[in-house]
Amino acid sequence: MKQKDADQWNQLIDHLSNRGILKNLHIIQAMRNVPRGPFIPPQSMEYAAMDAPLPIGMGQTVSAPHMVAIMNEALDLRVGDNVLEIGAGCGWHAATIGEIVAPKEAPRSERGHVYTMEIVNELARRARENILRLGFGDRVTVINADGSTGYPEKSPYERILLTAAAPKIPPSLLEQLKAGGILIAPVGNIQLFQSLIRITKNHNGEITEENLGGVAFVPLTGEFGHKTK
Repeated sequence: MKQKDADQWNQLIDHLSNRGILKNLHIIQAMRNVPRGPFIPPQSMEYAAMDAPLPIGMGQTVSAPHMVAIMNEALDLRVGDNVLEIGAGCGWHAATIGEIVAPKEAPRSERGHVYTMEIVNELARRARENILRLGFGDRVTVINADGSTGYPEKSPYERILLTAAAPKIPPSLLEQLKAGGILIAPVGNIQLFQSLIRITKNHNGEITEENLGGVAFVPLTGEFGHKTK
């Protein structure tokens, strides 16, 4: 990574921290360690440190850094967490989480893992290439499948996040959320305006729901996604 690009990225992280969007020191360091640039298409590289979503092909986008920061903070990520992400995109968001839940300095037995699902074949292929090329293959696994139904093979999960907007929280994901776990999802219509919802499941299996504010995400597809013609 060129020094100019690194400086611009660190300035963005400083800005998000100064605004109070980034608070947790481990999340701040993880986002410094995992810049967006290496994950995105070459034609978007000059905008890598811009706090805005960017196109990654196939009609999809990679989230703005402030949104990744907001979601990572809301997830209250811990070392050792088993995490499921729905919507791998280019793999960047999953990598930032992998840096938090499975830091290199932690003993292997104490590291968590991120399973990230992508329904679009070509995006899944690219995400997997990025994850392996950038050294996250031992912490992040990319699955090319319908994420709206979850990934029961590795459940339950301490944390689940959706990076595409669902019409409602998929029941399969609630089932795969561990007692004491947190789920974050944009929920709403297909017109690129939704609410970011945080679900907490207590140790009795009871669900608490919070609305964290308005967001704009591409629609979730698949069995529990939006039905489009």
